[in-house]
Amino acid sequence: MIRLLVLSFLLVTATAGAQAQTLRVGLAPQQPPLVFRDGERIVGLEADNARAVGEIIARRVELITMPPAELLPALEQGRVDVIMSGLAINEERAARVQFLEPYLQAGQMAIILLDRASRFGQPWAVFREGVRVGVVSGSDGEVFARRELTDAALQQFSGVADAIVALRAGQIDLFVHDAATSWSLATSDDYADLISQNHLLTENPLAWAVRRDNPALAAELERALAMMRGNGTLDYIIDRWIPVRTEAP
Repeated sequence: MIRLLVLSFLLVTATAGAQAQTLRVGLAPQQPPLVFRDGERIVGLEADNARAVGEIIARRVELITMPPAELLPALEQGRVDVIMSGLAINEERAARVQFLEPYLQAGQMAIILLDRASRFGQPWAVFREGVRVGVVSGSDGEVFARRELTDAALQQFSGVADAIVALRAGQIDLFVHDAATSWSLATSDDYADLISQNHLLTENPLAWAVRRDNPALAAELERALAMMRGNGTLDYIIDRWIPVRTEAP
């Protein structure tokens, strides 16, 4: 009986040790080039970040995929250790999780047809009276447009694909959406007829998030991020997936 108890204790201890060495990374692979699926593989800037961090802190990295809406609950419930999924810092999220130092500046950008660049290619074009601006319903792009583009003719769409169809059909002049959508234009042959203004209309820094009751992990990841900045790893990963430079507001 004592032997069985000892064996059970050793098994539990070994299992706990193995779990401690695994960094469970929550991500939603629906946002190229930040994180997305390439067949069965999870790829993108954040996937590379996670693997680089794992090498630095000597932990096995487990990528746990889920819909975007489940990321924060999964972190709060302890199902993942960190969110690395192109998460933008905002007040609502900051009240629930601890953000690390931002690793990339993002925000809203305008996308136009390449053959209309002479009319709408300048950043100020989005503020012109009567310009037809498309946004995805419920997105940060819609929030920005309703707040700042009061002279525009606003049109809402259910998703990015529908907005791009309308842009190509000439139903809207510009499409305002997350920077990741603009960055994806430069990495896909499917959008050769589109171009981004590459000008941030808003500033929404991207950062990794951990639970507020886990300062030890936050400190460990901050050190890893600082090392990635210092040795050029972070710049290499960003340049690999975002081969364009963004102009800030």
